[in-house]
Amino acid sequence: MNKIERVDRVLNGEEVDTPPISMWCHFGVQHADGEQFARISLQYFRHYDFDFLKVMNDYYYPAPAGLDTVRTKQDLERFTTFDVERSEWREQFKALSIITSEIKGRAHFIDTVFDPWQSIRRTAAGENMEHLVQHEPQALHEALDRVADNLIAYSKKALSIGASGIFMSVPAAKEIVSREVFLAFVKPYARKVFEAVSGLGPMNTAHIHGNDLYFDDVLDFPVDVFSWWDRGPHGPSLEHVKARIGGCVMGGIDQTLLTQRSPAFLKTHVREGMASGGDRRFFLANGCSIDTWVNPVSVRAIVTAAREKG
Repeated sequence: MNKIERVDRVLNGEEVDTPPISMWCHFGVQHADGEQFARISLQYFRHYDFDFLKVMNDYYYPAPAGLDTVRTKQDLERFTTFDVERSEWREQFKALSIITSEIKGRAHFIDTVFDPWQSIRRTAAGENMEHLVQHEPQALHEALDRVADNLIAYSKKALSIGASGIFMSVPAAKEIVSREVFLAFVKPYARKVFEAVSGLGPMNTAHIHGNDLYFDDVLDFPVDVFSWWDRGPHGPSLEHVKARIGGCVMGGIDQTLLTQRSPAFLKTHVREGMASGGDRRFFLANGCSIDTWVNPVSVRAIVTAAREKG
């Protein structure tokens, strides 16, 4: 069974020989051009012989020129719609085009997106998000809506280039935002993006980011795959979520262990993760990004254990 067949069978709810595996980390190439980023991504993918490639996106949401903080209505009004192909994201599009030319038809790849809330926070708002919620809620809603429109345009372009789906990170955890803020300011705009790209690729993925998650509140996202830190202290487990959705789950590997445990321990850990994921509708992957300094021996041990299932 080749890489394409293995992923396609999982997406179709069919049994596979071994679960498709991939892992990812931030390469820290936000200062580099798209060609360099593509080569690093492809080298990483081939070195570990993963089944699919989750393309990182270290190019930040294009900030309004000269904006170094966001605290007022006027600041938020500067988040306008723009031509994504003429923005800083053009380097990511260049990378995706190279990756498509190299692996399209031989392996699936999905492209990383950060939801509207994180896009504003990571760009310039930072510590001011709570202030904006309390003092400029309407302006924040309007800015989030415009950012969602830009992310939709970005995502559709990525899919048209050759991505099999987007992998959008959505902060949905008690330690990040309150449930009230999540339901009012995070979920509606994440959902808007997912709805706009639903059906445009077979592998659109919601990464539910955080520790103590509001999982019941995201189960209605129109996606093909759910990803989260299932091996974390709060779960929920792969079995629990898979029983409640019609699509696929992605997880089984606790990313915090890769630099803390021996290769032998990690092999056992992965076998436990595969047992939790089952034989259908399961992608084996880390619950969140792994450390960039991870020992290659540890990653290879995980891949070896995954392929020894049969």
